[in-house]
Amino acid sequence: MQPTLKLSIIAANLLPLLLTACSGGSTNLGSNTPATPALPQLAAATGATLASCTDLATKIQLASTTITAANAVAAGALTIAGKPVPAHCQVTGRMFDRVSTVDGQRYAIGFEMRLPTNWNGRFFYQANGGLDGSVVPATGPVGGGGPLDNALNQGFAVISSDAGHGAPTPFFGADPQARLDYGYQAVGKLTPMAKSLIETAYGKKPDRSYIGGCSNGGRHAMVAASRYADQYDGVLVGNPGYRLPLAAVANIAGGRAYASLATTAGDPATGFTAAERTLVSNAALARCDALDGATDGMVQNTQACQAAFDLNRDVATCSGARDGSCLSAAQKTTIGGLFAGATTPAGTKIYTSFPYDAGLATNDWASWKFSSPTTRDSGAVGLVFQAPPENGATFDGAAFVRDGDLAAMLTKVGATGGLFTESALSFMLPPNATDLSQLKNRGAKLMVYHGTSDPIFSSNDSAAWYDGLRTANGGDAANFARYYQVPGMNHCSGGPSAEQFDMLTPLVNWVEKGVAPDSVTASARGAGNAGGVNASVPAAWSPARSRPLCPYPKTAKYKGSGSIEDAANFSCS
Repeated sequence: MQPTLKLSIIAANLLPLLLTACSGGSTNLGSNTPATPALPQLAAATGATLASCTDLATKIQLASTTITAANAVAAGALTIAGKPVPAHCQVTGRMFDRVSTVDGQRYAIGFEMRLPTNWNGRFFYQANGGLDGSVVPATGPVGGGGPLDNALNQGFAVISSDAGHGAPTPFFGADPQARLDYGYQAVGKLTPMAKSLIETAYGKKPDRSYIGGCSNGGRHAMVAASRYADQYDGVLVGNPGYRLPLAAVANIAGGRAYASLATTAGDPATGFTAAERTLVSNAALARCDALDGATDGMVQNTQACQAAFDLNRDVATCSGARDGSCLSAAQKTTIGGLFAGATTPAGTKIYTSFPYDAGLATNDWASWKFSSPTTRDSGAVGLVFQAPPENGATFDGAAFVRDGDLAAMLTKVGATGGLFTESALSFMLPPNATDLSQLKNRGAKLMVYHGTSDPIFSSNDSAAWYDGLRTANGGDAANFARYYQVPGMNHCSGGPSAEQFDMLTPLVNWVEKGVAPDSVTASARGAGNAGGVNASVPAAWSPARSRPLCPYPKTAKYKGSGSIEDAANFSCS
């Protein structure tokens, strides 16, 4: 707003300074340093009504796109966390249908869109996890475990896809184009198509566009923030495997290491048993639980905990047989090495370190560490990420983990050759993860969360990324990007944690209203939770315990009075 003639000269001079300060810029009063310009404030979306659904299949005419169906879905036909989803239109289709000249298989980018009858003017790209390969319902997760709401219910038009291959298996890695679609090109192709489809359905394109997901979906979103910064106004990133090929090689190294400690041949879980994992978690809690002022079974300050806890000092060394009350010297050496960051036999660091935390004893943690190397990581590395790939017809995941050359894997995921003109470290990673200047300068926003007990993608990696982002932005990136650690949460959900939260709503408020999310309230999912009970919530906790998730490097601290079950009695500092 321009000052009126009635304003005094002093007030007129102060007004732009105040506006800059409120928008996150720096006024640098009393110095000769130029003020940091305020970032643009994006306008709020306005809605529209879907006139018809069933005729969309014939009305939509888009390049390289086949619409296979458009079906009206009545209000309440779909429910999430007991909530009936409002009436909407489900549109299904595929893009770039082809038969590969490499492996003879048929490929296409399959998708579904769900278009609310009462639309809020926003588009949400639902980035899915794992190897993709299936079109799941396009509802738009809002973050955390057992969410109580979804983007579709909030009025977004939502798209979900299979990322260019029709099965959640790694055999598509034989086709170079299928690799590129999985890595980043499916998002690049689907996004403009979806916006055009929305324009046909509602008579206008979306005013605001968002993308979000967890795990590989978080990676998709982080890649989009870099590659497609002009297409998205808000990016929601959960437990991102943004360096997924390296994390997968590291997990193979971990599977091999746990197998070397196993007391039962072929069962790496016996190399670090549930009792032993509970022992380590409890030892970490003994050192770190009270750092936030409350002894409550949660470690809020993960970084401080890693400095305070020492595996060799704080966990007993077995003098005899392993019985769950101690770790052997070999276990301490091997497990300590994995937490410090897996390496090749020659000592080359593969990925990154993992924090000692409260959620090591869960089934989710065990599944990723002991089962995933052969069931997930071997195929991903051997068939999708390596150049050239292994022979899919004869590939043996267990043998690949047991006998494979870690140094060769590390080399091959960064290699090109023949038909494979982009390495996995190119098509899977953001081109420059800490250069988000285009996203920033448009006024777009980014929110990232990561569970500190994630066993496959380390929250330390996300913290290091965010530190780099801060450095690239003069030491502070909080005016457009914030990172929230979720204490105790495993991979995207679970763990002894308050891990149920909606991060999409505060993201929208930040993008469209300029309300920066200084914290996000998260709740535990104890008995009776509508989003599903988290079996890892301790019985001693309130079933609805809540905590503030704080923007890193701030952490939640107890104020000193009031119930420790209530987020209101904790502050971020």
